Amino acid sequence: MSSFAFQGLNLAITTPFDAKGRLDFNRLEEHVERYLAAGVDGFVFSSGTGMHVYLTTDESKALIERGTRIVAGRAKVIAQTSALLTADVVDRTQFAKDSGADGVMLLPPFFEGPSTDDSVFDFYAEVAKVGLPIIGYNVPQAVGVRITPDLLRRLCELPEFRAIKDSSGDLTSQVQLIGTGLEILNGADPLVPFSLFAGCSGLIWGGANVTPRACVAIVKAAKEKRWDDVQAQWRILEPIMSLLWQGDYGGYVPSAYAAAEITGYSSGAVRKPFRPVPAERIAALKAALGPLVEKETAR
Repeated sequence: MSSFAFQGLNLAITTPFDAKGRLDFNRLEEHVERYLAAGVDGFVFSSGTGMHVYLTTDESKALIERGTRIVAGRAKVIAQTSALLTADVVDRTQFAKDSGADGVMLLPPFFEGPSTDDSVFDFYAEVAKVGLPIIGYNVPQAVGVRITPDLLRRLCELPEFRAIKDSSGDLTSQVQLIGTGLEILNGADPLVPFSLFAGCSGLIWGGANVTPRACVAIVKAAKEKRWDDVQAQWRILEPIMSLLWQGDYGGYVPSAYAAAEITGYSSGAVRKPFRPVPAERIAALKAALGPLVEKETAR
């Protein structure tokens, strides 16, 4: 069995907000307990699905610290520590380490940042000095930096660099990364069964906020190589996972929050500049969820 620490389903958990738009730690604890009961293997706090870029540094740190304390060693904890300035990334990563996180996930330099392999390597090497396991983040359509197989091999020469989360949505590219024999975490919801069959090391999955039980079940079936069951379960999950991934009606995050509310995992209203999800999108989410609503809301 692989010794990779972040196997299975790592939930990119939504960040809950109260009626005044503040972090809601009571609801966070409720959600973590329910997701643990559903069987998730790990949590990503201050995730992209959790609106990382729309949290202040203090809010992100508070979320990571409180989330780690709530989990209390019952699952793995990954903290997103992405920021524009390398010094800020180092500071956030040190805070995550001091808070007890098991690892960090972070984007390469972004927003007109350096994009050569040497500069990307230097960035991760600087953060690696903190001494906490690093999961890189491959989302070239958003940040303009692509982690290629050659760059991944080089990054993994750093003892702290353990894996790449691939959210490119490009299965061919992901299979090439998996082909290196290094640890790859799929981060694209519509690719889940294909990535599992191709041999990814695990998942960082935002859509699992909506249907945790069904998502845990498909990962378990894949682990046991029950591929007929994976296929049957994916037929039920695919409509909602594909709909979430589509960029209509304001993007992935608002739809993930809205769909999670439908299945009983409300995290409040998304922050501006996101807009509330319109009624027609809610109807489409309900239709895509189908029988999953009843299964996930049953306690």
